[in-house]
Amino acid sequence: MRIIALKTLREFWNRYPQAQQPLQAWYADARKATWNTPSDIRLVYRNASMLPDHRVVFDIKGNDFRLVVKINYHYGIVYIRFVGTHAEYDRIDATSI
Repeated sequence: MRIIALKTLREFWNRYPQAQQPLQAWYADARKATWNTPSDIRLVYRNASMLPDHRVVFDIKGNDFRLVVKINYHYGIVYIRFVGTHAEYDRIDATSI
């Protein structure tokens, strides 16, 4: 998959260094992956939450952090829409960001 944009993840782990390793691991997994359907994601990330409009919420570092992406399955592109703490995630509407 092609991930847009790594910069968002970097900026986040600069603020929260404990998120760096888990986000880098997710990034490496996602880059190597070929996700054609939400089921493909569920094979690896059982706790991922599927939302409308091809959005997926990943629990990062034991649910300390949340990552929301929007996926274009046809073109193999993952757009980073949000990365934040669990408390920050609770204040957004993941279906519309």
